[in-house]
Amino acid sequence: MRRPLAAFACAAALVLAGCGGGDEPASESTPAAPSSATAPVAPESSSAPPAPDTSAPEPAAPTSAPPSRPKAHRVRDVLAISVDGLTPRAFDELAPDRIPAFTRLLQEGAVTLNARTAVEQTVTLPNHTGMLTGRRIDPDQGGHGVTWNDEIPGSTVPGPDGDGVESVFDVVHDAGGTTALFAGKTKFATFERSWPDSIDEFEIDGNAGALVDDTIASLTADKRRFTFLHIELPDVLGHATGWLSPAYLVAVQDTDQLLGEILDAVDSTPRLSKRLVVILTADHGGPAGEKQHDAADNAANYTIPFVVWGRGIESTDLYDLNPDYANPGDEQPSYGGAQPIRNADVANLATDVLGLGPVPGSEFDAQQDLVFR
Repeated sequence: MRRPLAAFACAAALVLAGCGGGDEPASESTPAAPSSATAPVAPESSSAPPAPDTSAPEPAAPTSAPPSRPKAHRVRDVLAISVDGLTPRAFDELAPDRIPAFTRLLQEGAVTLNARTAVEQTVTLPNHTGMLTGRRIDPDQGGHGVTWNDEIPGSTVPGPDGDGVESVFDVVHDAGGTTALFAGKTKFATFERSWPDSIDEFEIDGNAGALVDDTIASLTADKRRFTFLHIELPDVLGHATGWLSPAYLVAVQDTDQLLGEILDAVDSTPRLSKRLVVILTADHGGPAGEKQHDAADNAANYTIPFVVWGRGIESTDLYDLNPDYANPGDEQPSYGGAQPIRNADVANLATDVLGLGPVPGSEFDAQQDLVFR
């Protein structure tokens, strides 16, 4: 039986007290239009804020096959985890023994706590679409075109021409692999509608504990090549009480508990302990004490973690391993020139780990040169 998560109890008390939840509360079970928010706080903005400079050369055409990799690089499966609203500053506020799973990932993996979101927006759905397609947001610059941040019934990923784009799910499925997506927000239904033939198992559940249980069951029972898991807890409490509030930090601890269960399952399943690579990142962070994160020029919003963990991966800094990627300091670079590590690198890093070519038409890590070991 699952242990209750403290953040949910805290969120329930807040709602009863009239404080409200995040942009999609955990109890939500049915989509709403035009906005998926049902709690009495403002949702994530569904319209883009004034965008920073996004000028760049025309996006790359569909890429050719990546450079040859050692055989050992090509025998893995991937679990990509996005922790919604996770700011790296939470790790400064919580002692390592209070977040043992995060601590393990940070100490054993290839890591940066200074990765970046998309330039155009620092909200959930556009950034997750980037993770799955390897594209920027702006459709006029070859991006995926998901500029909204609500569950809009019937909506799909439009792409630059309105005809859709391919995703990591398509690449894996076309190669004969199986895929799964587990998410905590109804707006992720956009992805099932966009790639219905390439996502073999799809589930939305606002109960994060149940969602992780089902993810573990899928990983251990089915030989999934690519699984994507979205955990919403920090975002829910950030919207309800402010980023880095005591309740937000409890949500990070609750997330850590769930990650610990995943790592325990990996450790106790020989196939997973030998094969699985975990890629963990976030869609955005959030400013301390504030309940929104849609200002795309705020460093607290665009600074996120990026972790690659698994057997044979040593503890190291990802920027040290990748001198061609530019550590951005406190800045959010435009899409021109050397790039920082971004959450949109997830798609092609995953296909690279799987020994497959890049997502057609993608831009980020399209040469599959992001090194993690």
